[in-house]
Formats: sequence, structure tokens, C-alpha cells
Amino acid sequence: MALNKNKELLVVDDVEVNRVILREIFQEDYTVLEAQNGLEALAIIDDHGENLAAVLLDIVMPVMDGFGVLEALQERDFIKKVPIFLITAECSEEVTLRGFELGVMDVIERPIVAHIVKKRMESIIELCMMRNQLNNQVSLQEKKLVEKAREIQELNNAMISALATAIEFRDCESGEHVKRIQDLTLFLLKKTSFGKGLREQEIEKIATAAIMHDVGKIAIPDYILNKPGKLTTEEFEIMKTHTVRGCDLLDQIPTIHHNSVYRYAYDICRHHHERWDGKGYPDGLKGDEISLWAQIVALADVYDALTSERVYKPPYTHEKAIEMISNGECGTFNPILIQEFRRFSEEIEGLVYPRQGGCRDGGSKKK
Repeated sequence: MALNKNKELLVVDDVEVNRVILREIFQEDYTVLEAQNGLEALAIIDDHGENLAAVLLDIVMPVMDGFGVLEALQERDFIKKVPIFLITAECSEEVTLRGFELGVMDVIERPIVAHIVKKRMESIIELCMMRNQLNNQVSLQEKKLVEKAREIQELNNAMISALATAIEFRDCESGEHVKRIQDLTLFLLKKTSFGKGLREQEIEKIATAAIMHDVGKIAIPDYILNKPGKLTTEEFEIMKTHTVRGCDLLDQIPTIHHNSVYRYAYDICRHHHERWDGKGYPDGLKGDEISLWAQIVALADVYDALTSERVYKPPYTHEKAIEMISNGECGTFNPILIQEFRRFSEEIEGLVYPRQGGCRDGGSKKK
């Protein structure tokens, strides 16, 4: 590894003759900067920073001693970047221990033997430069990996969104339904107690997974999916299979199994028609057996169906939709979730679902 060697060295000592000795040792290889006390040293370090190859620091000085300088440099996180050497006539165990505790790389005792101190310092300076350059390379690679992972995640999310939207178009829907479900899921997780304990990243993943809730409808025949009237009992049983068929579809795409969104999508796909009283489908889950994200998407899905226009019905108003949900006309939901939904009713209507005339256009969708 080619090292970009810094060419400046800072000597900090209040005794001029000591500075002269160190200057003569290092001036062939470095530009030697000098300070007579700790405050001067800190000013030079602020100015030259990581361009310094090393700092040679006396302990006993007026204004600010060497330990005061070390404490100040620790607060600035400078010691990890540039090696500091204590140069002192007092190499007691106490002084040495405190120096190492404050981050010095070596303690050199006076009187100085020129070739020994030069060799010791050069070895440590080279190791520190190599460490810093390796850290910089690792940091750069981490940034590249994070950026690549972000690009892959965005691509995966775009593919998921495209698939879900394509299914919405087949279902005579504009594709806005899945976006509204995503937005409302995100809103409820961020605003209500149901998102408590979830990291921002997890909330974003759940909202992304929510757009896949009806992906299984790709396996439902058109004559059922787009039937304008009421489904027969047999047709409804076929329609209900879109939950498990959606999971089957996700299982058949192994490339998304490594995506952390997958487990949320699978659960939401299968359980967004479960109900709090156990009378939903396909598994008849009851209460908290239903994951909170499936509960939220279930409520969002019903609300969006009620407030959207269908061939077989006009859109219900926001108030009417909440009344119907609260009265159990669309199946039972977690009462705390309904309470939270009602608490943020105005924001849901005005911010999550802005619309003119209190309704939205839609297609002939069955829920």
C-alpha cells in the first residue's frame, strides 16, 4: 500500500533548547512546527489538523500542560487520527499510565537518543498512516455498499409496486388503490400507538409490503374479479382464495425471499381479511393472533373500498365509512385500532386522502 505521508510535525515544549533538539532530529524529513504551551499547540492543530504526521508533547508547561492538551484532543476525537508522543524527563509509572489512558502512542524519556527516538516514531507514524488509510478505504467501501443496497432496494420496491399496480389495472382499478393503502398504513404506524417500538426502517418496509396485499387476485378469473353484481356463494369462495394464492405467488419468486419486505408481504397477503372476532379468512385467526400490520392493512383496505366509487355502489362519505366500520358492518376490527382511526379521522380525510367533493372515482372492484 502506497502511503500518502504527511510532512508536518508539531513539537510542543516551553523550553527552547528541547524544541531545537527535536527540530534538528526531524527537520530533514518534516516541516517542524513549534508551540511553547498547550494553547498554542491547540491553535496549530486546529489550523493544520490531519496534515500533521505526529505531535511531540511535553508534559510540564505553563498556560496548559500536556495532559490538558490530551484531554482537549480526546474531546475533538483527534487522537484517533494523528499519533501523539509524550516527551518527558519524568517517566514514572503514574505519568506513563495516564498518558496511555489519554491516548498517546508512546512515552519517550529524556535525555533523547536521536536515532532511537526517530526509529520508534517513524515506525508508529507509518503504522498509524496505514491504519488511517485502511479505515478510509473501509469507510468508502461501506458507503458504496450502502448505496448499492439502496439502489437494489429501490429496484425491488419498484418491481413490487409495478406488479401490484398491474393487478389493480386488471381489476378495473387505476392503480391508486395500492398507493392509498401504502399511504394509510404508513400514516397509522407513524401516528398511532400501533407503530410504537417499530424503527422507522421497519415501518417503511411494512408500508411497502402493504401494496402487495391483493397480489393473489392475479389468479382469480376475470368474470369473478370484475363482476358488477353480487357474487354467488361459489364465486365468493373462489374470490377468498386470493389470500393464499398471493402467498403461493410470493413463494414462487425466490429472488425476493432475501428481501426483508418479504415476510411482511407474505403475512399481509394471507391475513388482511382476518377479523378480530375470528370470522375472517383464510385461517380464522382471532384477536392478537393477527399481526398488527395485517390488522392495519385490513382496516385500510375496507376504508378505501367504502370511500371509493364502484360499479355496484357510489362512494360513501368519510363519515359514513367510519360509522359502518365502527358498527361492525364490514366485520369486526381491533377496537383500539378503530379508536385510533377515529382519533385521527380529520387528518386521514384531509391529508392522507385529499379529494374533491368527498369521493374518488374507481372501478368495479370486489373486496
